Amino acid sequence: MKLCRVMSVLFLLFPVLAWAHNFVVGQTVTPVSITDRGEQLLRNGIFSYQPWNSSELAGKVRVVQYIAGRTSAKKENSLLVGAIKNAQFPGDRFQPTTIVNTDDSIPGTGYFVRKKIEKNQRRYPWAQFIIDSNGIGRKAWQLKEESSTILVLDKQGQVQWAKDGALTPQEVRQVMSRVAELLNDQ
Repeated sequence: MKLCRVMSVLFLLFPVLAWAHNFVVGQTVTPVSITDRGEQLLRNGIFSYQPWNSSELAGKVRVVQYIAGRTSAKKENSLLVGAIKNAQFPGDRFQPTTIVNTDDSIPGTGYFVRKKIEKNQRRYPWAQFIIDSNGIGRKAWQLKEESSTILVLDKQGQVQWAKDGALTPQEVRQVMSRVAELLNDQ
């Protein structure tokens, strides 16, 4: 009987434990300002960085991926990344934003992580890449370490969908469908 009560309490608490972030559908994200590195820019073949603020997420429909600077975290949502690349959403109304937490990387690999991000910026110049060297976003948004979080934001920058961790194929379809709906509403 005691075990049943414990199990009941665990099942009731599980959704709370699984919901590690503080995103609320219909609201903007908790404000974040990243000044150490920040938005990666590529001009005339040269990379530079400028401070970035989460208020800049408004203006386009976005899929935001906040990701630890680890290969394991990158693999968590590679199915969604591939689906976005293949969808060819209109660049004037849609932009994927990847925020990489290089503070959450294997010690000594930060340089290699940044080089990989630079390679991706060259390959996908229409995408936005933010380097969060101090893990400011992870702390402000209460995200898990060593993980990948996906957000879908509408044109006003309001959260329409969010999940910490790997997406299932069904969730990838949900995200892609939600993005298409948001783009059609414009």
